[in-house]
Amino acid sequence: MTTRIAVTGAGGRMGKILIEAVALAESAELTAAIERPTSSLLGADAGELAGIGKLNVPVVGDLADIVNDFDVLIDFTAPVATLANAKVCAAAGKGMVVGTTGFSDAEKAEFDEIVKTIPVCMASNFSTGVNLCFKLLDMAASVLGDDVDIEIYEAHHRHKVDAPSGTALSMGEVVANAVGRNLKDVAVYGREGQTGARERNTIGFATVRGGDVVGDHTVSFLADGERVEITHKASSRMSFGRGAVRAATWLLGKPASRYDMQDVLGLR
Repeated sequence: MTTRIAVTGAGGRMGKILIEAVALAESAELTAAIERPTSSLLGADAGELAGIGKLNVPVVGDLADIVNDFDVLIDFTAPVATLANAKVCAAAGKGMVVGTTGFSDAEKAEFDEIVKTIPVCMASNFSTGVNLCFKLLDMAASVLGDDVDIEIYEAHHRHKVDAPSGTALSMGEVVANAVGRNLKDVAVYGREGQTGARERNTIGFATVRGGDVVGDHTVSFLADGERVEITHKASSRMSFGRGAVRAATWLLGKPASRYDMQDVLGLR
């Protein structure tokens, strides 16, 4: 069965990757592309916009206008836009794959309330490799427990607007849950000055922004005499695009619920 997919934010870096990823997938078809109502790209062919040739899918400025033309919407935009799109999808009974990060707690709660009636796959990172790392991190933290210090490093391109990355925060949540801690209580976001000796129960985050780094993440488990490091480095955004399309085709026909890539990959 072919999944009809819509991509919003079609003119952005990730939007173009998603369009290409859908076009390359055998079990998916791009049937709609959306941009801001004020965008100069309205009316352009989505395939030509992504640099892969004509797809005969014009970019439109209102999701509601084409809500009957797709089965699943892929949204990697911004919290405010994603919330608005969720209302349209929920009203029409359409599934969503959401890679948007940077939600506030209030926005997360609002989103959860909106999408109760539709299937949604939401993840901070849709890379298969990153989601395998989540599983490995849970194993490592469960084995090493309170005998190690845990530090998380992430680096991204200069244009990324939220920090730490959603993936880094997800990694922190995985290891915190595995050792019985609440990440909000133990996270340390950067250090400066006379900080004193490190407290064992804290989880540190270090953030780097610059250049065109697609995404690097390393979680270090540091003990006296040895350390274990689990690292993922993305060299192309296409890894995220392929994962998002995989999630969209998996989501088709699923009952209303919240899913993530661990569900899609069978890693639960």
